[in-house]
Order: sequence, then structure tokens, then C-alpha cells
Amino acid sequence: MERSNYVHDDTGNLVLLEHVNLTIPDQRLATAFYVSGLGLTRDPYLMTGVTNMWINIGRSQIHLPHGDAQRLRGHVALVVGRRQSLIARLRAVRPLLDGTAFGWTERADRVALTCPWGNRYDCLDPDAYQADAPWSGIDLGIAYVQLDVPVGCAGSIAAFYHDVFNAPVEIRDHNGSRQALIAVGTHQQLVYAETLAPNPEYDGHHIQLYVGNFSEPYTRLAGRGLTYGEEPHQYRFTDIIDPVSGALCFRLEHEIRSLRHPLYARPLVNRNPDQSNRNYRTGDDVRRGVF
Repeated sequence: MERSNYVHDDTGNLVLLEHVNLTIPDQRLATAFYVSGLGLTRDPYLMTGVTNMWINIGRSQIHLPHGDAQRLRGHVALVVGRRQSLIARLRAVRPLLDGTAFGWTERADRVALTCPWGNRYDCLDPDAYQADAPWSGIDLGIAYVQLDVPVGCAGSIAAFYHDVFNAPVEIRDHNGSRQALIAVGTHQQLVYAETLAPNPEYDGHHIQLYVGNFSEPYTRLAGRGLTYGEEPHQYRFTDIIDPVSGALCFRLEHEIRSLRHPLYARPLVNRNPDQSNRNYRTGDDVRRGVF
């Protein structure tokens, strides 16, 4: 009897990419794009006022506090369902977003969108998944966040996540770009893609990760003077460095939480965007099979 290769079941210390945080100046436009267009759900329990809004997507979220528009230096890959339904929703909200940066392009395996303030999202086509893609099991969620980094940084960034967080990492060449792939849990990734294009000045946007072993990465980061914002069950760092030379590679604020954080695994409401008052079906309000 052939033995199973249990190495493929290892997930590393990064458990969940829970949210991406981008400030926005207008909740009305954000509602049209994220809720009506993408078909996602505004969290009904937390951040329900006019100074912040949390958008649920499977087990993850996009946080949108009020402020000057921030722009991710890269893009977020989402799984939101079938292309036909997505395109119909995008066409419906287009008049509401006229005069903004909003737009989309249909590609073979995804729909590439731009939000009203220029942030880029790739909505992956479920029918075009690669069989071995980590996100192939996601019906709704954040598949990966891809960051554009200077040429020569991918190897150092991969070593940083491996050394600090004991994360499985991989270096690959993809579409002419050298990339560092950082595994997060069973279905998500961080992707750092080298590019020759100038990197815009960092404006403070951040991501949040849950980790299993909370204290050891903190000790490694704090020993280099990289941590700040220490609170119960969480801390932050921004500088991603070469673990050998200490040279700065990239800046991205990471909000790191332990599995004892009270928000970990909080059930998130995910509505079925195809449900309406005109075609209402009892029992179909909730999105099924979310990641």
C-alpha cells in the first residue's frame, strides 16, 4: 500500500489572510462597487456607521475606513462566483460610478476590475481554475494579494517569511516576472512580483494575518526593532527586510493576530447576490459553500 505524502498537508504558521485595509473617501461609491457590483456583503454587526465599513467575502474582509483614497501597490484576487452574474451586476452599477476610475476587462480566466479610486481586483473565473491552484477549493473569498516589488527582492522576501513565520515559500518565474509565493493556510497566498515599473510611495494601507505560533515571530521581529502597536493578542510591523543583510526590501503594514484574538473565526454573513425581491426563493438568502 502506497504511503501518503503528508508533507502536502503542512500549512506553516500563517493561518488566514483575514483582511485588506484601504481608506476611501465615499461610502456611497464603495457600496455601489463592493456590494452592488461585486455582490459582496457589508458586515451587519460591526463598523456600521459612516466612518468605516467592513465588506465580508467568505471568511475574509476588505476594511474601508473613511479617509483619503489609498491604493494598493498591486492587486487583490477574489473569488466571487460565476462570470455571467458578475458582469450583469457591473453593468448595472456602471451609471452610478460614472466619472470615477471604475472599469473592467474580461480575460480568459478572470475579470480584471478597477475600483472607483484605482485599486485593482482580479475576479477569478471558477471554470478556469488550475487543478493545483490553492484557491481551487474557494467558492467565495480572497485567493491572494499580489504586491509589485522592485527587481531583485523576491528571494529576500521569501526568505523573510520563511525565517520569521515558518511559512512555506516558493520562487517562480511567471509571465516574465520573478515572484515569491507565500502560503497562507490551505487556500490563500501572498504573492510578491518583481517589476521594473517605479513603485509608488507607500500610503499606509495594510493587511491582517492570523498566525498559529504568535510569540516566536514577535521575538524575531522585535529583536530587530521592527514591531510596534503591541496590544493584547496582536502587534504590527511594516518593514520586510533581507534576513541576512537587514536591507529593506518592501514596506507593507502587517497586523498580526493570534488565534486567541476575540475576532478569530467570527462567523461572517455572506448573502446570495442573486436573491432579489423579484425572484425571491425561501432559504436562498445566504451564500452557500463559502471558504
